[in-house]
Amino acid sequence: MQLFLPIFPKEIKMVNYRVGYKLMDDFVHYFVSGLPVYCHEKEDKNGYRYVMATLVNHKFCSIKELSDALGVPRKNIERYAKALREKGMAHFFNRKETRGQCHKMTPAKMEKAQQLLDLEYSQQGTAKAIGVSESAIRYHIKAKRLKKN
Repeated sequence: MQLFLPIFPKEIKMVNYRVGYKLMDDFVHYFVSGLPVYCHEKEDKNGYRYVMATLVNHKFCSIKELSDALGVPRKNIERYAKALREKGMAHFFNRKETRGQCHKMTPAKMEKAQQLLDLEYSQQGTAKAIGVSESAIRYHIKAKRLKKN
């Protein structure tokens, strides 16, 4: 196999001597040895995570190089690479995004909590009645999702 000298255009930001990336028309394109290999939309977090994991697992670049080039914590890239090795590609694309959602305070529990607060239950009593922590009730009162009389 003959190796060609990789030639990268000036506007490509380099991760290392072999890998670079460029933003074009709301898509991020990744280049390995001058050839385009991956692409994802700018806001596509799962595509981004998959590409990071693939670049590391194929040993195109190291975790440190990616972390330094993109300003991403190394632990995140390690987690992406491990998830790809252990769970496969489907883990990135067939999962429901649950970050930033409260898994204990469901809409039904919020409604029940509001009913109890309207009946002048204490925060602690409301929390025990619906099976959550008192701090969860306090948090939702402070965020104005629940109203205390």
